[in-house]
Amino acid sequence: MNKLFNIKDKCYAISGGTGILGGSIATYLVENGADVVLLGRSRNKLADKCAELDAIRSGCATYFKVDVLSEEELIVVKNKISTEYGNLDGLINLAGGNVPGATLTGNKTIFDIELKETKNVIDINLYGTIIPTIVLSGLMANQGYGSIINISSMASKQAISQVLGYSVAKAGVDIFTKWLANELASKFNNKIRVNAIAPGFFIGNQNRGVLIKEDGSYTDRSNKIMAKTPMARFGKVSELNGMIHYLLSDASSFVTGSVFDVDGGFNSFSGV
Repeated sequence: MNKLFNIKDKCYAISGGTGILGGSIATYLVENGADVVLLGRSRNKLADKCAELDAIRSGCATYFKVDVLSEEELIVVKNKISTEYGNLDGLINLAGGNVPGATLTGNKTIFDIELKETKNVIDINLYGTIIPTIVLSGLMANQGYGSIINISSMASKQAISQVLGYSVAKAGVDIFTKWLANELASKFNNKIRVNAIAPGFFIGNQNRGVLIKEDGSYTDRSNKIMAKTPMARFGKVSELNGMIHYLLSDASSFVTGSVFDVDGGFNSFSGV
């Protein structure tokens, strides 16, 4: 059983690894013996997170300052990973998020949405997954194995108000996951797997003000979420780690092209 779930001495690249969810995942992987390569745009945040991880286990983490929307920069990173680590066992695409201009709050309608900001949201969430995956999965095609994990959303499965661009992007992530799973397994090696996780509602820096009032009570939006969540609570940051571990390990060796809900039952419940 230990061998089945073993991730010790594996090397995993993570975009968005300095955020709330990504940071928890990076820490979890290091605690379980893996090495991590953090990818992101803020050198200070990357360096701080690497220092935090190295305090757990010396030499377990490194980072590359890179724009995940830049194919040219990612090719440089790909070559450096190949030189410094030899192989890449997995890639977790966590870069993404939303911006105010692409969100319809208050009395705004679709005609008030900022199309430029909506495009930016689609770019970072969709192409911020597609581009690093296509570039870095080249290492996996050459070595003949690897596990890619994309991050989907409840917003890809049903209409959730306010977040048009984010919803469109995450729906794109779902079909990209299925499409690439078929492409890599059928044309390269069936030991290369591509799956996605669709988190339910977790409290992060970006959505805290939308979900939690200053006094700590729930907003009206949170109350609507709770009414459709059988577990009647938000997810804990650590509750993604188990699914990440499963999908990276040999325990999921016959699993590809799937999108897994980690949502307290939100997607399974009609609300009635």
